[in-house]
Amino acid sequence: MATTRVQTAADYRERLGPSLWVIVSAAVVAPMAALVLTPIDTTVALAAGAAIGVVAIALLVWVSPTVRVADGRLFAGRAWIEARYLGEPVALTDEDARFARGPGLDATAWHVIRGGIDGVVVVPVVDPDDPARAWVISSRTPDRLAAAIRRAQTAR
Repeated sequence: MATTRVQTAADYRERLGPSLWVIVSAAVVAPMAALVLTPIDTTVALAAGAAIGVVAIALLVWVSPTVRVADGRLFAGRAWIEARYLGEPVALTDEDARFARGPGLDATAWHVIRGGIDGVVVVPVVDPDDPARAWVISSRTPDRLAAAIRRAQTAR
């Protein structure tokens, strides 16, 4: 029996893909591989270098974590938590976000942080049995993520 999921207004999805400078750095693999293979054959070296560069970039995009809010849950990377166990989300940008990712980072929090993404959402966990005190999540649109979490909390 096939089931379908109705998307609600509280749904949010964001892939924390690599930043442009990471993609450019990975693309440098292509000429390096071509240079190594040049003594064998120039055509083979160019083709292999291009293929290796494309594969490196594709892998970076493919393994990027996803952040989403759906069905009353917050998913961040490989973990999820029901929105009812979360406190008030705080969307941070600029210096506040840098502090939250750096000196203010709670070692007991669940982290899904990616370089090159300026915004951060910090969500306290109100479940006393949960070992993580908060979730710290990178987001390109922290205000939208925080709003989606709030909507998921009120929907359930």
